[in-house]
Amino acid sequence: MLLRGGTLVDGTGVPERRADVGVRGDRIVFVGDAARSAIRAERTIDVTGLIVAPGFIDPHSHTLEDLSSPAHRGNDAYLMQGVTTVVTNNDGGGTTEIGSRLAAWARDGIGTNAALYVPQGAVRRQVMGMSAAAPTSAQLDSMRAIVGRGMADGALGLSTGLYYAPGSYATTDEVIALARVAAQGGGIYDSHMRDESSYTIGLVGSINETLRIAREAGIPVHISHIKALGTDVWGQSDSVVALVAAARAAGLTVTADQYPYLASGTSVGASLLPRWAEAGGRDSLRARIADPVVRRRLVAEMERNLVRRGGAASLLVTAPRDTLLRGQTLAQVAAARHVTPIEAALDIIAAGDAGVASFNMKESDLRTFMTQPWVMTGSDGSDGHPRKYGTFPRKLRQYVYDDRVLTLPQAIHASSQLAAESLPLPDRGVVAAGKYADVIAFDPTTVADRATYVSPTLLATGMRYVLVNGRLAVDGGRVTGVLAGRPIRHAAGPSR
Repeated sequence: MLLRGGTLVDGTGVPERRADVGVRGDRIVFVGDAARSAIRAERTIDVTGLIVAPGFIDPHSHTLEDLSSPAHRGNDAYLMQGVTTVVTNNDGGGTTEIGSRLAAWARDGIGTNAALYVPQGAVRRQVMGMSAAAPTSAQLDSMRAIVGRGMADGALGLSTGLYYAPGSYATTDEVIALARVAAQGGGIYDSHMRDESSYTIGLVGSINETLRIAREAGIPVHISHIKALGTDVWGQSDSVVALVAAARAAGLTVTADQYPYLASGTSVGASLLPRWAEAGGRDSLRARIADPVVRRRLVAEMERNLVRRGGAASLLVTAPRDTLLRGQTLAQVAAARHVTPIEAALDIIAAGDAGVASFNMKESDLRTFMTQPWVMTGSDGSDGHPRKYGTFPRKLRQYVYDDRVLTLPQAIHASSQLAAESLPLPDRGVVAAGKYADVIAFDPTTVADRATYVSPTLLATGMRYVLVNGRLAVDGGRVTGVLAGRPIRHAAGPSR
């Protein structure tokens, strides 16, 4: 196959150039002037006027269930963004059965390449349930063994969600103990930090904790969806950048990912409940809500957390899709029920909770993070939030073509080679002879996100051709249905 006449942005960050790209099997075999080199192909695609680039790599996607579902394993939402590889089991959640999940994907087929982390929160829950207690020596050994098995089965490293229960119940030393196991397997440490706001140890305190874990475990560290969340920490992006820059200068390997939206995606419970209220699981939480004395304490702490979130009008219910509350803010729900926002929130949580978009970030902080050379693109894609369908095209449309915050080569590099080298994913992330043929061609005049908070499942536009391992997953702007993706095992695993 030959992509002829396009403008190549190869992923390395160098300026764009005119070049043809030839593919044989699952590899790129030619980059240059096909006419001058007398290259012939079984199929030649005219990509004049299009940008040809490496397939995008999403280091933080919540795609485990989609890729494991017959209805969604094609991963169309990502293919239409130009994403050819996703990483999941982020935030410390997901399956601990790494080997069997990778084997199932290989057997059943997936639309994009996919890799897994060992999820610390799920590991702790498997050993200790929802207990907030410190582990015994035997329990810590059990957790180490699960992490070690996951690494041997091909996981990229260890992910944590130290903001979320039960991962949040782990001390720093406990996390270091597990991160050391991942380091022994050649993995990385990926963290949704303990605090991105001012809930507990604060944004800066969480950066310092994350760097300490990496330093003491001897492991590269990746900060998930880096942000300054809430009015209490707006403007602290400069301090975070300075801390990371100092750590990198001292020899620590530190990277981060970011989505180009000012609203995070979470749930009513995760955004407002103190973590102590979740200890013991759902039944214990419901008992605390029903206890008048405990409820008073709970309400007081939730009210403070609501202020951190910017108030009830800043929380928009987005999921599940069939909830009657979808599309309403917490303020609107409370007004309709003639109760306070916290009482409405407690009712929602007791009924099973609901996803929300939390509008609590500042554009200047987002841009400060985006322009750092160690920050890559990541969707953190979740149902109900438009980032699952729009992250990568949105970054191109708004921050390259419209606002010119980044150059096109910078944005492509942040979405491809930077991720490939950081994870690492050998032979991916650049367009060069010998690399895997994960290649995209998009129209710079039409590439854009269409998903909104009201209609979050609208496919992006502008992707004309998407090759995954040399096979056309998107042809002429249409998803082909070909399941060309592969499970990717870390090099330390038994096979790749």
